[in-house]
Amino acid sequence: MERNTYGYARVSSIDQNEDRQLIALRDRAVADDHIFVDKQSGKSFERPQYKRMVTKLKQGDLLYILSIDRLGRNYEEVQNQWRILTKEKGIDICVIDMPLLDTRQGKDLMGTFIADLVLQVLSFVAQSERENIRKRQEEGIAAAKAKGVRFGRPEKPIPDNFAFIVSEWEKKRISFQEALRQCDMSEATFYRKLRDYRMLHCS
Repeated sequence: MERNTYGYARVSSIDQNEDRQLIALRDRAVADDHIFVDKQSGKSFERPQYKRMVTKLKQGDLLYILSIDRLGRNYEEVQNQWRILTKEKGIDICVIDMPLLDTRQGKDLMGTFIADLVLQVLSFVAQSERENIRKRQEEGIAAAKAKGVRFGRPEKPIPDNFAFIVSEWEKKRISFQEALRQCDMSEATFYRKLRDYRMLHCS
């Protein structure tokens, strides 16, 4: 049976560069038309190129990935996909930067046990790292907010003649759309500002 060789690369966002992964895959003689690249988070496997690649994989094929976290960052999902690919699809996987994760080697019981053990440890580490990064981000945001740093778009101020614009709108001298235009606000922002303005001036 002819063995086809594939490669999979993933970066987390469109502004990240996948060149290092592509170079590693090409060094293993993976043809460009057999390399699939997703620019998407590794949290789930709902990725178009990954799913397209899986439909092409046949028993006996070989899949290269540079590192286990390129496959995914969710511990349970990585375990599940590894099982699907190696057991249900019957393909071999080679993780380039981790020689122990090469299913072509050690086909005996001990070799399989070692590969499964290494996969579990690395998958757990990858997920722990992602959770630690998220935790540090949340702590950093909380610390910045405590110092008065504001996040998101700056609050749009109401125009100096806001009361006049509202009065003209309420008296039907201008349309609602014209009031929005003069205030340079969306409908939701206008109503929120109007509510705040009335609470401030009618209290």
